[in-house]
Amino acid sequence: MTPVELSRTVLGAVRRAVDDGVLDVAVPERVKVTAPGPGGCGDYATNIALQLARPAGQTPLHVAEILRTRLAASDGVRDVVVTGPGFLNITLGGAAGVDLVAEILRRGPRYGFVDEPSGEVVHLRAPCEVRAVVVMDVVGRLVRSQGVGVRTSCEGGVLEGEWITVLGVPGCGDEGVPGQAASSAGHVVQPVPAPASPLHLGRDAGRWALLHPAGHDRPRISDEHLVQREGNPLFRVRYAHARIRALSRNAADLGFRAEPGPIDPARPMGAAAHPTASPARPTYAVGTPTPTGVPTPDAPQAAHAHPTPRAPQATHPLAIRPPATPHPLLHPLADHPRALAQAAAHRAPDRLARHLVSVADAVLPLLPAVLPRGAEKPSAAHRARLALAEAAGAVLAGGLSLLGIDAPEHL
Repeated sequence: MTPVELSRTVLGAVRRAVDDGVLDVAVPERVKVTAPGPGGCGDYATNIALQLARPAGQTPLHVAEILRTRLAASDGVRDVVVTGPGFLNITLGGAAGVDLVAEILRRGPRYGFVDEPSGEVVHLRAPCEVRAVVVMDVVGRLVRSQGVGVRTSCEGGVLEGEWITVLGVPGCGDEGVPGQAASSAGHVVQPVPAPASPLHLGRDAGRWALLHPAGHDRPRISDEHLVQREGNPLFRVRYAHARIRALSRNAADLGFRAEPGPIDPARPMGAAAHPTASPARPTYAVGTPTPTGVPTPDAPQAAHAHPTPRAPQATHPLAIRPPATPHPLLHPLADHPRALAQAAAHRAPDRLARHLVSVADAVLPLLPAVLPRGAEKPSAAHRARLALAEAAGAVLAGGLSLLGIDAPEHL
């Protein structure tokens, strides 16, 4: 069950409670599910009971209990626990992580895209300034990924040739929506201007320098974006993708390929599930050679503490220590469609850039355990790890493409 499907399942539980007459509320259009926070448990959590408590005239805990019984009976849901003032913590069935990986591999770089056109067309306008034009280009890509047509225009000047040839900025005008008028007055894309030209950085680093900071922040245009080291987030994202592609090639040479499935929890994969454990250092020697002089980056993992003693200890198919904690890579992968939708809705490419960094940091500790070592034979666990890594690679490739940045096969 993917997060989108789980959201629909929670929404269905609300509808059933309303139909049964135990809740007197307007059914919301959507329900947000997220990773459990401190004190939570399971795979996902939602605060829908807290949102409905006031209009229902009941306490959040009572609303949560009403929804808990209906959610627990839903297909694909193993257990539901109420924590705190009324948070619903949901543990999915055994194949949840496997299904997510399979869905990402099926969709490839278009995972998170909306295939059905909405019929809406938005008009983006930007001043003729290099950062504004690059941001408008990426906002247009993001909006199109969500099924919405886009028209763009620059105001107050003409695009310079180097912006087009070096940064890959397209000419302004109607794009993909001939004969259709924009549905609203449009949106002005006007981030804080760049203090200097990024052309000397080249396309990839130049675009990242303009896109990674939030629109209200002043970008730094410096050679730090070209340095191949762990402190450079662009390097970590592109290196993670190149490393995954190398592992796929090496796996093919060894005669096996990716196959979604449970990952053997007995073999550590480098990610610390307990907040007191130190994140493992990914080893760059397995799967592909690294460039000379490239240091080993630390890839800190987001971990969620579960101090509540009553938390259930359900075993997740992709879990590592402790068994109730899913692999930390699953949450950023599952969150990718929401990250794309929010980046498009808020006209904020920086949200996507930061999300890609979180995916890269979560996948790097997995990579040393993907290939067999020594005389070890390829097993189902190796195929499952490769599938999980390739799912992350698809997300990184799709996200970098939307930013107009190359996803390298080699680095």
